[in-house]
Amino acid sequence: MTGQKRIFDLFFASLLVVILGPVILLLVVYIYLKQGRPLFYVAERMKTPEQSFGLIKFRTMTVVDEDQGVSGAHKASRVTPVGARLRAKRLDEFPQLWNILRGDLSFVGPRPPLREYVERFPDIYSEVLKSRPGVTGLATIRFHKHEERLLSRCSTAAQTDDVYCRICVPRKAKLDMIYQRRQSICYDFDLVFQTIANLFRRA
Repeated sequence: MTGQKRIFDLFFASLLVVILGPVILLLVVYIYLKQGRPLFYVAERMKTPEQSFGLIKFRTMTVVDEDQGVSGAHKASRVTPVGARLRAKRLDEFPQLWNILRGDLSFVGPRPPLREYVERFPDIYSEVLKSRPGVTGLATIRFHKHEERLLSRCSTAAQTDDVYCRICVPRKAKLDMIYQRRQSICYDFDLVFQTIANLFRRA
């Protein structure tokens, strides 16, 4: 990550913490009253092929002892009513501002992968993770809705894993590499504004 990109992240993350602080506190109270604890979900994600971190989100699913793989239709029954509302507008991702301030994430970059996929596709992720993972990115904007549709048709964990590995991993990696070649502060601004526009359309 360049110094310029890190300054960009720190400045806007700090600004959003101030602006969105009251909203985040209201969400904390709302989640606590409606579905109780735990309020947050911390998932292991990879910052580099060797280094992991705890990705923080508001909890949107019922708690289980073990949770592996990406979310497909086989996990849909675990999404709480509160969680569905949070996910619809991506409000569950507000706590990731803390990850940005810590330097785990950038605003823009490839979505941080699970360890199991980094270990299964080392050639792909050794290239993709040369960029700091981000909250949003080119692959998120261009492929996220299509990925949701694909995984929503998978009724078992095995089907979800097959579709994700066979279709989603390579297609997202191609988009992540395009971002890596084009990356600049101006391009990051453009992708952030596209993400905001998509959120308004979803709302």
